[in-house]
Amino acid sequence: MQLSLINVHPAVGNKKKNLKKMRKALDDLQADMAVFGELTATGYTCRDEFRDLAEPLDGPTVQAVQDMAADYDTSIVYGMPLEERTGLIHNASIMVHPDGEVQVYRKAFLPTFGPFEERFYFTPGDALPVYDTPHGTIGMCICYDLFFPELLKGMALKGADMVICISASPSISREYFEKVLPARAIENTVFVAYANLVGTQENLVFWGGSQIYSPRGDLIGRAAYNEEDAVTVDVDPDLIAEARAARPTLRDTRPELFADLYRIARAEPLHHDIAAVGVSMGRYAAERMTVAAVEVHGPDELVDGVMYATACPREQISVEPGEEISATFSSDDDALTLTLKPSVRRLMEQGVDPAMLSAVEAEGLFDVSA
Repeated sequence: MQLSLINVHPAVGNKKKNLKKMRKALDDLQADMAVFGELTATGYTCRDEFRDLAEPLDGPTVQAVQDMAADYDTSIVYGMPLEERTGLIHNASIMVHPDGEVQVYRKAFLPTFGPFEERFYFTPGDALPVYDTPHGTIGMCICYDLFFPELLKGMALKGADMVICISASPSISREYFEKVLPARAIENTVFVAYANLVGTQENLVFWGGSQIYSPRGDLIGRAAYNEEDAVTVDVDPDLIAEARAARPTLRDTRPELFADLYRIARAEPLHHDIAAVGVSMGRYAAERMTVAAVEVHGPDELVDGVMYATACPREQISVEPGEEISATFSSDDDALTLTLKPSVRRLMEQGVDPAMLSAVEAEGLFDVSA
């Protein structure tokens, strides 16, 4: 496959001009696939304008790129704000083929630190699509996604032989990207293709340097830094088999460690979800007695839920830290102890939404003793 990676400098908020720029770039290329950077269709620093610039998959921007793909007999990957429901906007990578087929990836990790404000405007994606295309099995990601190795690992395990990353990386990030790109290629034995914006948008200066790495992490080609440019390379699929024979990282991947990673990552959110358990406990007790005092075993967040559900004053609630999650509710002449079942706690550790607790009978959640 002949693959072209293109540095472009899009105009902020001007889709018509940016589509013309994409078409002009294709005039000078002969490639099976052409890749442009993140949010090429609109520019990166649109802020509140994204709400007006976003379009659905059947909107005029995708249709214009479908026409380009047909005219040049080239698959095209580019970035745009994608609206799938009113007011719900994704930062998306769109892959369009000459036959009109459209495939999409929604950015999973939205940087909101320093000069980046993506969570103010976009909804994160929650899927790892991998697509069978005329050019091989391809996954896509966007810019900051690249710093989360589990994302590309998931795509490789689902069959991707290439991951295409479109980007809007400013110059202050260049060093990090050029270290991470070959690492992602080596650890997943996939081609990693990267297309970056170039030029200045407000206070951000994008460095271009679109580039591609082999499954062994070798640099195959790179476009110029800090100017509009393109690089076209021949992607040899035979390199994949060679790399996987030499360093079988996919074969040796251990899925049980990913389960542990998930549980570790869930540990702190689980701590906060315990408040929902306290609410369920408190409601169960309040329906059966006027709660005068509570003895809680577990984290402080359990107290927050108990107080909310029972209106018992904080000074009437004692806390004993420990692994067990339970509460003993007392009235003037009665007492009731609720203990979270170990099976329910395991489900919460695995990511079950605590809001689902309200749909389950208390006896299914707690061991109850009077």
